[in-house]
Amino acid sequence: MTRVVVTGVGAITPLGIGRDAFWSGMVEGRSGIRTIQHFDPEGLDVTIAGEVPDFSAREFMDFKAARRMDRFAQFGVAATREALEHAGLEITDENRDRIGIMVNTGGGGIPTIEHEVNVMSKSGARRVSPFLIPLFAPNMASCQVAIQFDIHGPTVTSVAACAAGVQAFVDAVHMIERGDADVVITGGTEGGITPVAIASLTNMGALSRRNDEPEKASRPFDRDRDGFVFSEGACIAILESEEHAARRGANVICEVSGGAYTSDAFHITAPEPSGRGATLAMKRALERSQLDPNDVDYVAAHATATQIGDIAETTTIKNVFGDHAYDLSISANKSMVGHLLGAAGAISSLACILAIRDNVVPPTINLDNQDPECDLDYTANVAKKREINIAMANGFGFGGQNAVCLFKAI
Repeated sequence: MTRVVVTGVGAITPLGIGRDAFWSGMVEGRSGIRTIQHFDPEGLDVTIAGEVPDFSAREFMDFKAARRMDRFAQFGVAATREALEHAGLEITDENRDRIGIMVNTGGGGIPTIEHEVNVMSKSGARRVSPFLIPLFAPNMASCQVAIQFDIHGPTVTSVAACAAGVQAFVDAVHMIERGDADVVITGGTEGGITPVAIASLTNMGALSRRNDEPEKASRPFDRDRDGFVFSEGACIAILESEEHAARRGANVICEVSGGAYTSDAFHITAPEPSGRGATLAMKRALERSQLDPNDVDYVAAHATATQIGDIAETTTIKNVFGDHAYDLSISANKSMVGHLLGAAGAISSLACILAIRDNVVPPTINLDNQDPECDLDYTANVAKKREINIAMANGFGFGGQNAVCLFKAI
């Protein structure tokens, strides 16, 4: 059986540029949620988001390339560059055909679509960009990574809403196990904070309205939670077969032991209340990883801070782990970075990878009044040291898509 390992990671998040900014912010319990700066949010009922601060695409690619990418693709390329450098992986004529790419997203180039619709409305059809379609297409993050780094292996994108980031890791493992690639660049990216997107999610009732206290707005598992905060960014990991990593003397962070995905077949936005589909995904992930539920130490929860979602996930964890659920350390990274939709699961996967590396459980901040129906250990407000050998990342998306991946210490 082919073992798959992680050798490098990169991140562009509301906590800053790079994996170190992300992880130090997580462990310290800092919030990356602020009043929206990239456009004037006046007139919107929700005026807060998790925007990436101080991002300049030209620090990661040339000006011409950056102009032909939507923001989500720029994030994907930038995070990939950091991950490749971290892994010490040089792309050469000898290996470029054996490197695959699996960078997923939820919405693709929403800003491009919104901008060009406005252009047509104001200036007419002849002013619409001829690059509209290849700019907004969801596969363009993966394709731009291939173009920028001259990679010729399989290039794939799955659009799986909020489960996309975890699903990327599961599919990347399959790609390596099948022998389609020795290395896969995988993760998720999202850059869809626009006035129309904010308005739509607000009208859906999905977003927190704590405009006056942005840093306290995202409150997973807290009884006073009122929805998620829409965010942007990317997380990318370099996955390799253990044999390939050993052959080139790579530093291995942890193993990706396996995963699974399922469907609720229930509703376009709401989770199935009993947790049926999510439970099945978690159980299958454990089975395929040949792990017992009692082996798991840490769960990076999906935890969107919606009333139904947090209770459903708590129920699911109890369904899968039984009494061991109360021994688990759980945390909700969305309390600090908000909800990155298609990149959310990649954030959770990165939290698992770094938690195993450092034996640290990041906190769930803003957990001041824990919901009695959410009665597990969510690592309230302060990180804690704990030996972590097995970690689980959950990703549950619109349409009832569920993805779960397990990570293991070497």
